[in-house]
Amino acid sequence: MNFDHLPEDCCAHILSFTSPGDACRSSLVSSSFRATADADSVWRKFLPSDHKQILSRFVSPIACSSSKDLFMKLCSPNLIDGGDKMFFIEKSTGKKCYMLSARDLSITWGSHPLYWTWRPCLESRFAEVAELRTIWWLEICGTTNTQILSPKTAYGAYLIIKIANRAYGLDTLPSEVSLEVGNSKSQSTIYLSKRNDSGKQASSEHEHFPKGSRWRVLDEDRSGGRGGERGDGWMEVEIGSFYNGECDEKDVRMSLREVKGVHLKGGLIVEGIELRPKQ
Repeated sequence: MNFDHLPEDCCAHILSFTSPGDACRSSLVSSSFRATADADSVWRKFLPSDHKQILSRFVSPIACSSSKDLFMKLCSPNLIDGGDKMFFIEKSTGKKCYMLSARDLSITWGSHPLYWTWRPCLESRFAEVAELRTIWWLEICGTTNTQILSPKTAYGAYLIIKIANRAYGLDTLPSEVSLEVGNSKSQSTIYLSKRNDSGKQASSEHEHFPKGSRWRVLDEDRSGGRGGERGDGWMEVEIGSFYNGECDEKDVRMSLREVKGVHLKGGLIVEGIELRPKQ
């Protein structure tokens, strides 16, 4: 079948049932697809159905010339809800992604300056991050609702962190990560493991680590990864994953805890919790 003989609106209708990536690649198929690949009727279908409501929550309004232009701008993180959250879409699918800032989380004793300090961070997209000064009870929780997420999509929840050079006590005991969606709960154990460039484990609980130090996130049996370094200079800890159904409206509760030990720990820097489609 020669697609060049199809009416333009027919080509656009066909493309609207594909994915954003497919629509971009289809422009190479024929001149008919090339002419309609940028049509508003195509890219409007790839935008979240509630994108107008989401745009009304943006801290800084964005200007766009077409539906495709809007789609591409939404692929970059944008601050919403007064800067406490961030929204973006996955470029290959158009699925919704959110990030809750540290200020939008519940951090035990987070408002007490003896234990936590709040400061700007050049590498963060938020106005400030939370840095653990010293504490023995470490508990970080975040909540959201499945209604804001894309339906029929598997999601992962990730705690976004950095480890300061002065860090200590974070790898003395494992931490517990927990994900609750409605009445369903998953729970597991993770280890923050430090290793310097020479491959040696740091020996002292209160050792100050050089810039060459590397941290890993290991699962319960320490045989595999539960996160690691990202391309933006941060690390992520996988809290858990869940499937968001078509008509789900359930609370999502995410947490990391280390409350069993009585030793002091410090140097953990928290940017927030990110929810994104799981590959």
